[in-house]
Amino acid sequence: MRSVDDDDVYVVGECAQHRGQVYGLVAPLWEQARVLADHLTGTDTGAAYHGSRVATKLKVAGVDVAAMGVKAPEHPDDEFVQYSEPRHGVYKTVVIRDGKLVGATLVGDVSKVSFLTQAFDSGLPLPDERVALMFDIGTPDVGVGVAELADDAQVCNCNGVSKGALVACVRGGETSVGGVMAKTKAGKGCGSCKELVGQVVEWAAGGAVTEDPSTSWYVPGVPYDKPTLMRHIRDLELHSVSSVFAALAPDGKEDAGSKMALASLLDMMWADEYVDERDARFINDRVHANIQRDGTFSVVPQMKGGVTDVAQLRKIADVAEKYEIPMIKLTGGQRIDLLGVRKEDLPSVWADLDMPSGYAYGKSFRTVKTFVGSDFCRYGVGDSTALGIAIEERYQGLASPAKMKLAVTGCPRNCAEALCKDLGVVAVDGGRWEIYVGGAAGAHIRKGDLLATVDDAQTVITLTGRFLQYYRESANWLERTYKWVPRVGIEHLRAVLVEEPAQEFLAGLDERMQKSIDAYRDPWQDGREPASVGQFRSALPLLPLPLVPVR
Repeated sequence: MRSVDDDDVYVVGECAQHRGQVYGLVAPLWEQARVLADHLTGTDTGAAYHGSRVATKLKVAGVDVAAMGVKAPEHPDDEFVQYSEPRHGVYKTVVIRDGKLVGATLVGDVSKVSFLTQAFDSGLPLPDERVALMFDIGTPDVGVGVAELADDAQVCNCNGVSKGALVACVRGGETSVGGVMAKTKAGKGCGSCKELVGQVVEWAAGGAVTEDPSTSWYVPGVPYDKPTLMRHIRDLELHSVSSVFAALAPDGKEDAGSKMALASLLDMMWADEYVDERDARFINDRVHANIQRDGTFSVVPQMKGGVTDVAQLRKIADVAEKYEIPMIKLTGGQRIDLLGVRKEDLPSVWADLDMPSGYAYGKSFRTVKTFVGSDFCRYGVGDSTALGIAIEERYQGLASPAKMKLAVTGCPRNCAEALCKDLGVVAVDGGRWEIYVGGAAGAHIRKGDLLATVDDAQTVITLTGRFLQYYRESANWLERTYKWVPRVGIEHLRAVLVEEPAQEFLAGLDERMQKSIDAYRDPWQDGREPASVGQFRSALPLLPLPLVPVR
């Protein structure tokens, strides 16, 4: 691992090239680090790194992928088994040499990755029917597979955790899967070994696995699920993140990983009574702009419904020229993004734009994308532009467990892509509107479910508010609507919001939503009166980084 230029310089890491190969994974890094540590400490000056056998599981453009070892047969006697189903996006191969698995590729369906990884790493016996390596029709059962693993068999490649370490943790008294993972760091890397970790824990505990209570906690640092946490916050009148930790966290200990979620939750619950603490916010929320890879920021002014005018465009052009903004980009949400704004320039840019924030940086209500509607389109059957603007004006900037993107389209041709938004509205004949919820078109693709068909625009606005408030109050942190809607069920949502609603329940949703609406304040007003002297002080980049190219 010595540098080719200097024997006193060692190179380790995901990007280190060793004998012509760059692994790009964390597991080889740990193996390299162990060898280097042996040399630096004198523990084993003869230790050497000869390369790594790697297996990884990841998601590429929303598709599950797993790969390990060779990708195709290399010797005449290699066995090669291949399965391809393009219609469903599934492709699998395994390569076997001398009865041992030497390579596998899984695309679209990675359900067998845990067993294959262990067979690849540890040389587990393979089923005679090779197709069983790809599908659950004959591989060794859980008990047999785990029992056959040697104690030094590596279960978690990313963090170098062996079966023996997991068993020792269980015998030391930890019998929940989450607890074992927390103590050993197994499963904390790519996550592909979580299933096997659970199997080892179950085997070591003799089946007496205890449920990990933390799986239901809203944040990792406060031991309550969301409804219980919200009840305690209301009962104790906890208005700040620090007060939540002091009253509800074990020993009053603050947890950095919980702060952002708690800040959003308190903002949603208390609105203008929320006590903002800047250290509880991510950099984007502290400066109300989206940080970029070079330490500059993205500024997206609000254009309600994607509609603008000559005066706004002229301001944007003048600002871009004055502050030498390197890129101006049209967004998928029908907005204009100014990329490459320096942190210290943010207040001046906002002042010169004299436009509200478009909230393109936080976990909040983002935009309402609209279709031109009946005013211009010959196919339009509803004024989608006016309705989209009205929705955005009412619900702008609402704090949320995850970002919320909406759309309103003027006819079933769906030019505004309303069917794949968190909430989408489609005009239909007869002056009616269809409301779809839980759609997505990013890394995850999902057509929204029909929540209701209503008779007028005002009902759309009201039902939109009730859906958003129910989502804000019951979704997990970072749980987008495309996961939340299937989890709670569209039938349940129709029942409580549309078909059989309890009027007291709806009145509560309306009241709490109105409280948040009344508390709205354009965050770019901070440019006039910064929350702290360092809020817009230049801090990044710490090192020169490549700037966004000008095209």
